[in-house]
Amino acid sequence: MQAEVISIGDELTSGQRLDTNSQWLSQQLAQLGIRVLFHTTVGDDLSANVDVFRAAMKRADIIVATGGLGPTADDLTRQAIADAVELPLQLDEQVLLQIQERFVQHGRTMPAQNRTQALFPAGSQVIPNPEGTAPGIDISYARPGKSPSRTFALPGVPAEMQQMWAASVEPALSESGRGRRRVICHRAIKCFGIGESHLEEMLPDIIRRGREPSVGITVHKATITLRITAEGPTRQEALATMVPTVAIIREKLGNLVFGEEDDEMEHAVFRLLKQHSLTLATAESGTLGLVSECLGWLPGVAQIFRGGITVTADSAAISENLYTQAGVEALAAKVRDDFGADLGLAVGAFPPLKAGDEVPGEFFLALADSDRVHSVQRRFAGHSDIRRERSAKQALDLVRLWVINNGTL
Repeated sequence: MQAEVISIGDELTSGQRLDTNSQWLSQQLAQLGIRVLFHTTVGDDLSANVDVFRAAMKRADIIVATGGLGPTADDLTRQAIADAVELPLQLDEQVLLQIQERFVQHGRTMPAQNRTQALFPAGSQVIPNPEGTAPGIDISYARPGKSPSRTFALPGVPAEMQQMWAASVEPALSESGRGRRRVICHRAIKCFGIGESHLEEMLPDIIRRGREPSVGITVHKATITLRITAEGPTRQEALATMVPTVAIIREKLGNLVFGEEDDEMEHAVFRLLKQHSLTLATAESGTLGLVSECLGWLPGVAQIFRGGITVTADSAAISENLYTQAGVEALAAKVRDDFGADLGLAVGAFPPLKAGDEVPGEFFLALADSDRVHSVQRRFAGHSDIRRERSAKQALDLVRLWVINNGTL
């Protein structure tokens, strides 16, 4: 069972509004065991809409479209579907009365153009909209040599769309036998400290196309996510099939794995420090307070985070040279003592960037515990948009690895 989600509107294709409906619908379809293969976004152009629906009906068993059901001239979904299946639009008198009554309830007279919202392709079913004036459309399309495709058109307003999905579309899919045959589940493993291509080399068979469960790689702000997808008769069975794959990933990658699902590096560090009853203080130059900001938003962080300072490379308050290893080590020890923490984490100054530099500059990180100061040198590399965040994660990862390795790096 394969599905396509269609989002309609110039506000989406122009980038003025983010399409969250497709994400939500894909999650709901997956829970019904229906795999989404296509996301299509189309502007308010009739011929383009007709082309999109025709293509979707040929290749997808289920189509869920959002948007374009309003009363204005740029609301083209009902006409596009009718043209795609080559059937006329017909007026549903009962729906028209319901729309008129809704206006009366609000003390208004229905504008003439709202009459178009009671037009439906011949043979289609009405999807009631209890909260708005835009009912949805449910229509099947016969395909030679295949089972019919079924199209559900819903309003673009998320609250209305989600209510209509729960009340009408989801039950219709379940009752027709097109839902809940198989459940699709996902699990995300979070990694840090290596490049995407190198990580893939460490998992040569895991990422293979056609493997079950499947594993995909995505990278966001230097965090690598391995997304595992599995199917099964039930959610429990689908999740169970992932267990051997998760075990292989953790065995092969070791400490490169720091968490799962919505975890970020700061969550992993917070859990470890809390588990070992350790406190932390920070001093940041290059990252300009980003490490303490990441930690500071976590609930209960006061148990482990004593505080932090942000200093520039030439700050009069700091005598150490923050471009040097010795200077950053001294700063880590200072912030540990000043805040009375078990650990002091220092981020050195970032190297000046010069036009034409081919080799990335380097900076220092230091972590002071009760016995000594550990320091590492890191490259100030990557795209300019993520350098600061990548460096903050490197600093937090230093703390994580220190705890995991029992005080060594």
